[in-house]
Amino acid sequence: MKKTFTILLFICAATGINAQDKLYSNEFPLSQITLLEGPLKHARDLNIETLLKYDCDRLMAPYRKEAGLTPKAKCYPNWDGLDGHVGGHYLTAMAINAATGNEECRKRMEYIISEIAECAEANSKNHPQWGIGYMGGMPNSQNIWNGFKDGDFRVYSGSWAPFYNLHKMYAGLRDAWLYCGNEQAKSLFLQFCNWAIHITSGLSDEQMERMLGNEHGGMNEVLADAYAITHEQKYLDCAKRFSHKRLFTPMSQRQDCLDNMHANTQVPKVIGFERISELSGNEDYHVASSFFWDIVTGERSLAFGGNSRREHFPAKDACMDFINDIDGPESCNTNNMLKLTEDLHRRNPEARYADYYELATFNHILSTQHPEHGGYVYFTPARPRHYRNYSAPNEAMWCCVGTGMENHGKYGQFIYTHAGDALFVNLYAASQLDWKERGITLRQETAFPYSENSTITIAEGKGTFNLMVRYPGWVHPGEFKVSVNGKPVDIITGPSSYVSINRKWKKGDVVNINFPMHSSLRYLPNEPQYVALMHGPILLGMKTGTESMASLIADDSRFGQYAGGPKQPIDKAPILINNDITSIPSQLTPVSGKPLHFTLSTRTENKIEGELQPFFEIHDSRYMIYWLALTEGSYKQYIDNIAKQEQERQALEASTVDKVQPGEQQPETDHQMETDESYTGNTNNVFYRDARNGHYFSYLMQTDGLTNLKLRLKYWGVGEWKSHEFDIYIDDVLLRSINNTGKYRISEFKAETYDIPATLLQDKKQVRVKFVAKPNKQIGEIYEVRLIKQ
Repeated sequence: MKKTFTILLFICAATGINAQDKLYSNEFPLSQITLLEGPLKHARDLNIETLLKYDCDRLMAPYRKEAGLTPKAKCYPNWDGLDGHVGGHYLTAMAINAATGNEECRKRMEYIISEIAECAEANSKNHPQWGIGYMGGMPNSQNIWNGFKDGDFRVYSGSWAPFYNLHKMYAGLRDAWLYCGNEQAKSLFLQFCNWAIHITSGLSDEQMERMLGNEHGGMNEVLADAYAITHEQKYLDCAKRFSHKRLFTPMSQRQDCLDNMHANTQVPKVIGFERISELSGNEDYHVASSFFWDIVTGERSLAFGGNSRREHFPAKDACMDFINDIDGPESCNTNNMLKLTEDLHRRNPEARYADYYELATFNHILSTQHPEHGGYVYFTPARPRHYRNYSAPNEAMWCCVGTGMENHGKYGQFIYTHAGDALFVNLYAASQLDWKERGITLRQETAFPYSENSTITIAEGKGTFNLMVRYPGWVHPGEFKVSVNGKPVDIITGPSSYVSINRKWKKGDVVNINFPMHSSLRYLPNEPQYVALMHGPILLGMKTGTESMASLIADDSRFGQYAGGPKQPIDKAPILINNDITSIPSQLTPVSGKPLHFTLSTRTENKIEGELQPFFEIHDSRYMIYWLALTEGSYKQYIDNIAKQEQERQALEASTVDKVQPGEQQPETDHQMETDESYTGNTNNVFYRDARNGHYFSYLMQTDGLTNLKLRLKYWGVGEWKSHEFDIYIDDVLLRSINNTGKYRISEFKAETYDIPATLLQDKKQVRVKFVAKPNKQIGEIYEVRLIKQ
């Protein structure tokens, strides 16, 4: 029995090598990378413990339900409109960790694949009109896809991102083959791709473009991968059809169109652009993907590598939202930005890609896992003195739980890559590479980021190859040092490059690398009065207290992903005062015996006694990562201004029971928006929703059981006011009729409040607020909906 098991593992590993090489020519199979003791290994090991607490039958229940089979367990209730999405992520996570040798993960991977195979067979039998090859857990699949194939998008458009949901299982099946060589998963994956081709075959190009306006994940990427596996042109053709022209066209012309776009809707599309370019040779797709990467990492990302607020890319003059809002960069975005970075580095192995990968990995991805219970983080607020909350196994089933399941198993994927005779050392991380193709075992020993040195030893084998050692962009010119067997290497490059060491290598050769770190500032995009403090590539933060951290461990409620405790006033947060802002990093003093911990001697208003430390170490605490930094002369004027704004903002937030930002994807999904026909847009980078001629939209809003509430709406003060008339309903009971015709003629936002009779709120925890345009009239753009206490 033991001998048979060994043979099976060998076959799996060998096939996995071929599979990974076939799709990504520069990657080493995860089975050839061993993480050694350090923060990455700790996170990987803890993540496996966390993953094994999830119930596979509950994850598979949506798939069985939609296939007409009896579920073996209850569906998870959280994010029930997106049932099935986490199951695909979980399959990917099982494959990743099976590839590194975890037997329980391999068993679970194979069990999920067998369940999906049973569902695929049942779908083909029970839904022959549309379900041959279908493997989704998307709620209401029958009604969505039966009309969809004929161009009827009414049910599709009213559902929560169907193709986004399905994409997770596409990726999971692909990854089971990619990392573990599972041939059944490959067969199912291609069947599922054939279903995508069939279900969209009757759609015109115009219908495809309209359909792609709904978040659809990386469908173009997985279809491109199907082409890479089979070389069948139909998959590449379909991948191009799934490439959203609304994004592709401006990006391929190097035009930044990202203002107010939902961020994580865009990144997977761009991963697909790069895959299509790589496989087809079409340069326009590469221009689009590389330009996107440049502007997102260079102009739209925070100091820890994440991007977006309220899940959208803010316009330049809206970047203060990073400071004001609590729903900061979403973890999913960075997961996908790292995938895009891997692809771009494969085409052009430039050190700037590895610099970003390191920044985002150590400061964002690593920080989104709780180091004790393993919970995952959705939003990382940059708001001073706010905090993050964490998921719990079998409770919160957010999108960032799904990507979190994957993140911590992939730390070995980009430490080393190869191209021809070149071996790239991209990251400084304690690890061992078994380069089986060359018979070389390479061992890297480092305490990075807590040390400034790394040692690479050829532990086994010999041969000639070009060792490409990354000269990080954060090391000062002339300070990067490399020696081989004690002999210094001549370095002719500068920061953010690779140092080439091309020679015959043998067992026992030792490469010593020294990369001195220095402290520096990173400025908040477009708001340079806010700064972050870095040491080398590591973001430093400060703990500021543990008071009133509601929902620190999230429950399974619909809004559990928000760290909903009180927002502490921005004007009362620590403020750095220095007439030479650029000198602030020089005033950091290391704390003896505590690597990467510092005290700061800069004059500080509202000072909190504490140490700065790596942000990835900060958990279960409120924190500072961005600091208002002012000169003596600007301090008084600026603080008076923000204090007044903050007092008004805090008063409104304190009275708010629930609010919706119309026109933004996630808030409207959270509030179960319903509409027969309406449209969105934005003014001054604030989204609105509007309807005309008897059409409506509505939101389900929480009342907390209160009966003393008002409805507060925000309008824009100028426009074509001659026809702005509409009715407001609470649970289909008319609240009042509104006539805003000619009411405002000023270029600013205006808020109005309307009393709600207690009888409409009695014994209710939630109500549906509905806006209906009068016949031949227009509502007139609603920018914000709040229920506030009287």
